Amino acid sequence: MTQVANDVAPETKAASGTLIAVVGPSGVGKDSLMDIARHRFAGRDDLRFVRRVITRAEDAVGEDHHAVTSDAFQDLLKSGAFAVSWQAHGLGYGIPADVYDDLAAGHVVIANGSRSALDAFHAAFAHLVVVNVTARPEILAKRLASRGRETAADIEARLARPSEPLSPHLHIVTIDNSGELDLAAKELVTLIEGLLHKR
Repeated sequence: MTQVANDVAPETKAASGTLIAVVGPSGVGKDSLMDIARHRFAGRDDLRFVRRVITRAEDAVGEDHHAVTSDAFQDLLKSGAFAVSWQAHGLGYGIPADVYDDLAAGHVVIANGSRSALDAFHAAFAHLVVVNVTARPEILAKRLASRGRETAADIEARLARPSEPLSPHLHIVTIDNSGELDLAAKELVTLIEGLLHKR
């Protein structure tokens, strides 16, 4: 069960930059899409891919993240080190507050987010675009099975859980990643290019 606490930084800073929060279920390919975009825009100083703070081991399979203990995470939270933080599946996740510096400079910032934390993202960032990555259920089932981390019953139960509806007040861009990864990645790259050109 995903839980969100009182997780917005004490002061929300208005800025001209845009934060892109990428969300979607496990197995949908969020990290793969972001990795392609990261490679495409390598070397640009007006685009930042956020390295999240997570209470998960540094060598755990998955995204590159800054690993901290639960106690350290709570200390960072109390000190205002996060723009947004949330709890999911027994782990703490934090978006560093220094993203406000990038946004104040008019840059584009992209972060792996959570559907359940989008209210907090909306409160924290003046200009927010939510990229909702989707895939057909049978595609998700196949990808989750290929990971080998869950039993068939676990996967079936995961896919049967209802998705939390996204707020109509959010600026949402949906990308269907049921097919070729490069096609979905092109949509993300095009979105980022458009935001960079608007600056």
